[in-house]
Amino acid sequence: MHATALQPASNGAEWGESAIWTWKSYRCHWRVLGDPQAPAMVLLHGFGASSSHWRHNAAPLSRAGYRVYGLDLIGFGRSEQPGLHPQIRLDNRLWARQLAAFVEQVVQKPAVLVGNSLGGLTALTTAAFRPELTTAVVAAPLPDPALIKPLPQRLSPRRRRLRNAAVPLLCRLLPLELLVPLISRTSLLRMGLQGAYSRSIRSDRELHQLIAHPARRRTAARSLRAMSVGMALRPRGATAPALLERLAKQDRPLPLLLLWGRQDRFVPLLIGQNLQRQHSWLKLCVLDGSGHCPHDESPEHFHQELLRWLDLNLGRTSALEAQQRA
Repeated sequence: MHATALQPASNGAEWGESAIWTWKSYRCHWRVLGDPQAPAMVLLHGFGASSSHWRHNAAPLSRAGYRVYGLDLIGFGRSEQPGLHPQIRLDNRLWARQLAAFVEQVVQKPAVLVGNSLGGLTALTTAAFRPELTTAVVAAPLPDPALIKPLPQRLSPRRRRLRNAAVPLLCRLLPLELLVPLISRTSLLRMGLQGAYSRSIRSDRELHQLIAHPARRRTAARSLRAMSVGMALRPRGATAPALLERLAKQDRPLPLLLLWGRQDRFVPLLIGQNLQRQHSWLKLCVLDGSGHCPHDESPEHFHQELLRWLDLNLGRTSALEAQQRA
């Protein structure tokens, strides 16, 4: 493990102390805020975002008594943006291995894993395969097309070969080197972002910039192509339904909280409600007035529900809860 010296702490999108950690030759950007002796919490961003997207959350969660880390997943934020590789697929299994190594090498103790969207799927994947590194899992929300239409148990060899050849070919034909810079520099980006929020984000320049900057890197298009191929070719065992089944079979399933914005247009609340019916051991909490990014859109409500649930399941009282009781 190699990490640069921590940079000075700051606020907003540039929260915490910032550093670079090298894993399997990939440069990975991360942040940290809070007492080194406090319980660890790792915040995991969603698709197209970065650790900066936890701009409204890191400081309150740190004041609540956690050592708060933010990790830029490979392909996002300030972390390396690799392209297609014959042996390495950029999917939630790779991000889970990255996260597990981060917890082992940088955090150095089991952590609460809190993820928005793709980050929630990454947290779930890590908990399913490395439960010893995880104290609790929070997905806000949990996205996966397989939650709507599960993958078949097994494809015939012929269909598998056809799929494995067709998906990379189709993704190579997409003119992403033209589309990604165009979207990142025009109103198309703001229009796409608005779909993730129930309130207007027209005046939120910080949000626009923290999403636009990584997309303007010259390696962004190739990395988007690699993750499109990787996620499309995942085996069934890497999908959310299979991961939940794997967690449920543990002698004592890890605490799992789903935080869902009622106005989520990307991943409808119905999916979370179905999951709660199928898995009685998980908890679903619905946040009114929030879309796909409840942590950023309704941070106070998000913190309240998150910390209350953690206190209940981890047998502790957060500093924030103690202040409210006083």
